[in-house]
Amino acid sequence: MTSTAPEARQGQDAGEQHGPEPTSWQQRLRRFGHYPRPGIGLRERLIPPYTRPGYQLWAVLGVPPLLADRVVRWSAWGGPLLVALVAGVLRFWKLGSPHAVIFDETYYAKDSWALINQGYEGAWPKDVDKLILNDPSQVPVPTDPGYVVHPPVGKWIIGLGEQMFGFTPFGWRFMVAVLGTLSVLMLCRIGRRLFRSTFLGCLAGLLLAVDGLHFVMSRTALLDLVLMFFVLAAFGCLLIDRDWSRQRLAAALPVDAEGVLRPDAGVAERLRLGWRPWRIAAGISLGLAFGTKWNGLFILVAFCLMTVLWDVGARRTAGAVRPYLAVLRRDVVPAFVSTVPVAVLTYLASWTGWIVSDGPDRHGYYRDWAATDGRGGGWTWLPDWLRSLWHYENQVFDFHVNLTSGHTYQSNPWSWIVLGRPVSYFYEEQNGCAASATGKCSREVLAIGTPLLWWAACFALAYVLWRWIFRRDWRAGAIACGVAAGWVPWFLYQERTIFLFYAVVFVPFLCLAVAMMIGAMLGPAADSGPRYELGLAKPDPSGERRRTLGAVAAGVLVLLIVWNFIYFWPLYTGTPIPEDSWRDRMWLDTWI
Repeated sequence: MTSTAPEARQGQDAGEQHGPEPTSWQQRLRRFGHYPRPGIGLRERLIPPYTRPGYQLWAVLGVPPLLADRVVRWSAWGGPLLVALVAGVLRFWKLGSPHAVIFDETYYAKDSWALINQGYEGAWPKDVDKLILNDPSQVPVPTDPGYVVHPPVGKWIIGLGEQMFGFTPFGWRFMVAVLGTLSVLMLCRIGRRLFRSTFLGCLAGLLLAVDGLHFVMSRTALLDLVLMFFVLAAFGCLLIDRDWSRQRLAAALPVDAEGVLRPDAGVAERLRLGWRPWRIAAGISLGLAFGTKWNGLFILVAFCLMTVLWDVGARRTAGAVRPYLAVLRRDVVPAFVSTVPVAVLTYLASWTGWIVSDGPDRHGYYRDWAATDGRGGGWTWLPDWLRSLWHYENQVFDFHVNLTSGHTYQSNPWSWIVLGRPVSYFYEEQNGCAASATGKCSREVLAIGTPLLWWAACFALAYVLWRWIFRRDWRAGAIACGVAAGWVPWFLYQERTIFLFYAVVFVPFLCLAVAMMIGAMLGPAADSGPRYELGLAKPDPSGERRRTLGAVAAGVLVLLIVWNFIYFWPLYTGTPIPEDSWRDRMWLDTWI
């Protein structure tokens, strides 16, 4: 059986701790069957190996070793692709239903259509939604500029789906569903790399596939799912960069006469890691993230700090005596240049449609401000488009920080993790429902996470924080950073009108936290290690019993989460159900 516990093969690497290294005499005694106490060598601390299949399980199943190795090798991509296929089928099933403009689609669907057709958002007339649903070809794109308060990246992406499939609910939801499906695939691969376990990676992706909030947001033309996608992509790029930089360090370190990699302070402190393309890719992804919504800026800052701390850990493990000073000299400036300026340039490039819309009859909102109301001043040496954009951004910032008007479904970020106040995107009451005791059926799209998954995530976050603080587990710290970057900034704006669905940004990290907790429940595989492979030791019955109980508990938890998703399926998809069945699903009074 695959060793699925996070601690199984990477636990010692978690805190960048130095484990016992085999001495020369221990190496010589191996030929006589001697195996030293388990220790993690320097190479394994820098580049932890992926878990291997357990031999006893394959033997019980009657699978030949050659076939077992082939299955495991293909599962690295086959497993994630299978999970993503399931997620895609769920998300694209009746994607155009309900045939309505639900919640804030009334803004983003229309702005995206204008953006894809003329490069800037237009001022749409009121009550145009019904006309669009009836016959979009009869609704012209307004040339008068519209005042919008979010950057254009997410709307460009939504507009791409409209360009392919028309100005219809299916069209404006298509690309969001694509990104929602791809994010499941990415999380499987990210979890695999993070935990060095294909099983735990696929488990994290499966949890994301059956999370109600991620599911609903994947089927709705809003910006937050797009933001989540680019944040997750940036995290994955930085994770690959971490492995890549450690491989460079390992390749530069000396090897002793026994072939054992040894730490070297000179190499660890002076080596320049050079070109790091995955860090640049992360900078582009983060630029696209805050080019979708501005709260991506907080995530940019958090991820930049995280990757620099990863460099500190790598150099310390390689033998640096003063790792912080070494990183300050060798890594901080390249890390900044490859992320922050790249992200800013990406953000500016996303405004290209607005920048080139400088004609007398067609121009974006505030596009001509520098040439009219903004003439004069001390910054006239800057291009007019840049001055106009800066003024526009200032106006948008004032709008966001002063948005305090009440809303029926607004919620405080303290309540998000327990799903205190979900958002109803669509509700319709139908009379003449014979299956209902009241004669009525309810049809709703409710933006709420799968309750059992989120409530399990409360315990998983506590476990992750414990692993990070007391065990110095870098993987737990990375998960905590992803959650904090997407959640904590909202506590600074508790007077602002905010909603639970903003939390979709850190849902993937909640799934990683639950997967890590389940890995701990499973425990290390009892049949791993060289002594078992050679038949020199028998499995420990107490260890096997512990793993069996852990597997049962973990399996029950996962099945309950899947069942909970199925139970709430009508509320995620707008499927009509009897009113009494709808009320049965209102577990908390605040959900109504």
